[in-house]
Amino acid sequence: MKRAIRFPLASLSAAILAVLSTQPVLAQSDDEEQLIEEVVATGTRLKGSATAVMQERKDQAFVADIMGAEQIARTGDSDAAGALRRITGLTLVDGKFIYVRGLGERYSSTLLNGASVPSPDPTRTVIPLDLFPADIIESLSVQKSFSPSMPAAFGGGSVDIRLKSIPTDTVFNASVSVGGNTDNFDDAWQYDGGSSWKGKDDGTRAAPASIQALWDSRTSLNDLSTDVNRQLAVDLNRDYDPELKSVDPDFGFNLAFGDSKDIDDFRIGFLGTVGYDNEWQVSDLFLGEDYRQNQDGTATLVRGWDEVEATDHSVKWSGMLALGVDYNRNHRVDLTTVILNDTNDEVREKLGNSNNINFGSDQRIREYDVTYEERRMVANQIKGMHTFTEWNFLGFDWKYSDSRSSRYAPGNVQTRFIITDQNEDGVFDRVNESILNNATTASRYSFQDLDDKVENYGWNLTLPVTLEKWEIVLKTGADFVEKTRTASNRRFDVNARAFMDSSVLTGHRFADILNDDVILNAPLTDSILRDTTIAGDDYVSAQKVDAYYFEADMFFDNKWRISGGFRWEDFRQVVAPLDPADGTIDLPTSPTPEDLASLAFQEDNLYPALALTYVIDDEMQLRLGYGETVVRPDLRELAPTTYLDPLTLFPVGGTPGLETTDIKNYDLRWEWYVDNGDNLSVALFYKDMENPIETVQSPAQDGPPLVRIANAETGEVYGVELEFLKGLDFLGDFGRNFYTAGNLTLSDSEIQLDTQAIVEQTGVSTAITNTERRLTGHSEYVLNLQLGFDSDSGEHSASVVYNVFGERIIIPGIEGRDDSYEQPFHSLDVVYTYYPDFNSTVSVKVKNLLDEKKEITFSDNLIRSESQGIEFSLSYKREF
Repeated sequence: MKRAIRFPLASLSAAILAVLSTQPVLAQSDDEEQLIEEVVATGTRLKGSATAVMQERKDQAFVADIMGAEQIARTGDSDAAGALRRITGLTLVDGKFIYVRGLGERYSSTLLNGASVPSPDPTRTVIPLDLFPADIIESLSVQKSFSPSMPAAFGGGSVDIRLKSIPTDTVFNASVSVGGNTDNFDDAWQYDGGSSWKGKDDGTRAAPASIQALWDSRTSLNDLSTDVNRQLAVDLNRDYDPELKSVDPDFGFNLAFGDSKDIDDFRIGFLGTVGYDNEWQVSDLFLGEDYRQNQDGTATLVRGWDEVEATDHSVKWSGMLALGVDYNRNHRVDLTTVILNDTNDEVREKLGNSNNINFGSDQRIREYDVTYEERRMVANQIKGMHTFTEWNFLGFDWKYSDSRSSRYAPGNVQTRFIITDQNEDGVFDRVNESILNNATTASRYSFQDLDDKVENYGWNLTLPVTLEKWEIVLKTGADFVEKTRTASNRRFDVNARAFMDSSVLTGHRFADILNDDVILNAPLTDSILRDTTIAGDDYVSAQKVDAYYFEADMFFDNKWRISGGFRWEDFRQVVAPLDPADGTIDLPTSPTPEDLASLAFQEDNLYPALALTYVIDDEMQLRLGYGETVVRPDLRELAPTTYLDPLTLFPVGGTPGLETTDIKNYDLRWEWYVDNGDNLSVALFYKDMENPIETVQSPAQDGPPLVRIANAETGEVYGVELEFLKGLDFLGDFGRNFYTAGNLTLSDSEIQLDTQAIVEQTGVSTAITNTERRLTGHSEYVLNLQLGFDSDSGEHSASVVYNVFGERIIIPGIEGRDDSYEQPFHSLDVVYTYYPDFNSTVSVKVKNLLDEKKEITFSDNLIRSESQGIEFSLSYKREF
């Protein structure tokens, strides 16, 4: 049942304020790790411990794929996002977000130790998975068929990131790494930003205290006198001009220490980890914005940046502490605290053109932009697992999670110059032929803050029952999620037209052109700083989900397994854009009930699931699954404001009143598990979608086109998945040291778009080229291959890993222009590990050996490209 909620504005405000108000896998001891290394030496081919997670996957009632920590180490991936792309049917977008079976990140949910977590990304409520370093991950679980005990917001699948827990014995190790990239060898553009090695701004980028005081008092820069405006401009940090400097090498370290101890019937333990990573990435880019369609079918670039050099500096650090107590192996309580910090600092030096300045003229546009953000997540979790043997092994599990994430983006800047070939030598001299763009927006400053909070608690009760040939486990439980988000954005422009004498704008460094003397003494016709913050740049949102579920898992005669049940969810959400002038909710002067209803949404429904497993023999089984789920719009997609998509750099406008997507999910999978660890599986899947949430374009007068979020009419996704793990001992003595593993997904999708319905929903015109097309982000194929090696001596291991995805729509086409596709990226990585003794490990990683570029094209015309370079690193780990 779906219904819009209508209530007065005061009630809406009160509602927002009211809402604002697995068992662990034990780490191995040193002795156990030594034993494993000895086993490898005898040639039993542990295959990188890929077989270690097979039993859990086999025992799952619903279709799932699992990846263990050792498998992640063998592929050389440094974070959860990179590791997940190795799992069948998963693709990685923008290095952060996972698409499951061709469905975008909004169609997948992410859990941390089984609990919901917040996102520090301003454009999505899905948490960026690059936040989670591989060193704190015990395993990754991707459930692809819906079960009642998991959130109903399920499309492609649900990712559960399981962190390491307390060890069985003393663990103490340390590792260090150094590395670089082939694109980093030359000098690169950098600026004086004021950040430290900790990845924290020292205040250089922050808004001056004088401007911050005005914002706090809700005073607009446009309401001030020219003299006061001058002084504010003097207070502003103007030293963002890029300079060519050498690039430092990458480096990082990790520490882990843990122990456990038995005291009578109790076992207590702890595990603490600290990690740090400092990396640089230098890239060459191409950023096309607008093309003119020619009569011969070709296209000509009329606006964009054809020469772009970018320098990206990232600093990541993490800390985790896990505490646990176990009583008599029947009662266990675990407490986990994790802190993740990811700072990204990027400067881009760009040359390009516009509709008014074309490539054939004697002018070019030069622009530099600085993007800096500090993302942080802090999660505190406690969970209990209890088995009451005296009550027929009744089980009671509970959890509580309080998580917060934030994004702090101070002082992001864009500044534009015009370069004129004055001496007509065909060379555009950035230093001697440059002038600051004489426009009302010669430079733009933005200051952004975002805070996200999620409180998640729940419980479940399990009761095993045996009836003749039936083995039954009954499960019931509840799950409650409360989420709040507040976001603010302040921006202002530097108005170069305010200067009466435009000759003062000559130069190539913004800080030198607008020095203190010019700002304070040059004759003006207008204010230098113009407030360009608009209503909706600030917003507050709240979300609440109450869920109850019942599930039964029944085995008959060790041959048939029937699992299923239902989940009931009551979902409530409010998204309220705020007016920065006074902090009130941005509504028309006399809001109608429809205006208020567009801000709030409520939905309650029942979501069933059923899974049937037939055990053919000890090695084979056949699964069949069905589930009904829902996908709801992101909070940002419902706010009637615009934001920049980090992948395309196109502005995206939210659409109040977006409808949820209802999905019927069908799965069929055959699995074969051999005693020596070899395995093979083949799966078919089909998803029937009603009102799928999609992106469309609206024509733009200047700058890149505006992307809007809208509902398509119907959609479907279907495909086949193949996965295998095979030792090569059939090749003889030489082959017994090798194994091969991989997976292939072949799929297709189709959605139906109604142009008129989208115009009515979004309120903007749109001329969609293809009203029948694939889902945005869907790849028709995904291939992963891995060749692994373990030496007879146990001293050497190596992996060659390959990944590629098929082209996928990134920007839907308009006005007769075809859709824009991200092109396949052929990733070839090599990881070599040397074990000089039982306590030491040396690893060498080389990534992107083919030196591939990321590219987005339409009709063979380049829209975006970005070089990646060949990445290499050397690490040393020591067990103490």
